[in-house]
Amino acid sequence: MRWLGHIFVFGVAALVGLPFLWMAYAAFIPPEQVFTGNIFGAFKPSLANFAVLAKEGFWDGFWGRLVFSLLASGSVTLLQLFTGFLAAYSIREGARLLPFFLVTLAIPMELLLVPLYGLLQGLHLLDTVWALILPFAASPYIVFLLFQGMRGVPEELLEAARLDGAGHRVLLGQILFPLLRAQLIAAGVLAFAAHWNLVLYPRIVAGAPGIKTVQTWITDLQRQNPADWGPLSAAALAATLPLVLLYLAYERRIVETFEEGLKG
Repeated sequence: MRWLGHIFVFGVAALVGLPFLWMAYAAFIPPEQVFTGNIFGAFKPSLANFAVLAKEGFWDGFWGRLVFSLLASGSVTLLQLFTGFLAAYSIREGARLLPFFLVTLAIPMELLLVPLYGLLQGLHLLDTVWALILPFAASPYIVFLLFQGMRGVPEELLEAARLDGAGHRVLLGQILFPLLRAQLIAAGVLAFAAHWNLVLYPRIVAGAPGIKTVQTWITDLQRQNPADWGPLSAAALAATLPLVLLYLAYERRIVETFEEGLKG
């Protein structure tokens, strides 16, 4: 009966992967082939759809929408890992902040849009890159994930280091940081993906053309050309590729982290 399980897994993988395969295929279909309706005829790869993106401003300037989003999401990821690591350590050392972080986990981001907009407006940060970064400097989910990892570190190990004269800096940098490397990587990938996929928030607080993220830029393109499959697929492929490469690079660490979480 094992072959039935293999067939089921293969079927689910095919259903999940089919949209991505179609996206990659449509991104390289010549425009004239799309409009003829013979999209499954003789396939001749073309970069014409990516040239359309260039005309629409996707690659404008040194930054481009893709590089700008990479830098913004990367900055948010580093900030969340830094603040989350310190907050998780504080909770492990006795700070009674865990209930606060658990409550904030239940608050949808959409409920915070109005107060955040007013705060950013008061600080004159609307339509700046800081509006995309500063409100995401800390994440309760990242704090909780790293705290769960720290709970798995034996207290005897930290106590022995304290007896040898180790302070908080040594405990954080030389003991906990190496032991939590897998959790930090998994948390970083999740933080990057969460910020990378934001659409509503950056559209409201950072709608200026020069600071549009790749996701908001794609939604604008979709509104302008809803039936133009080629450029839309090319833009979606360019926006998806960084996440795919990031996950493939750290797949083993991510799986190990969540396997340990399920066992715990």
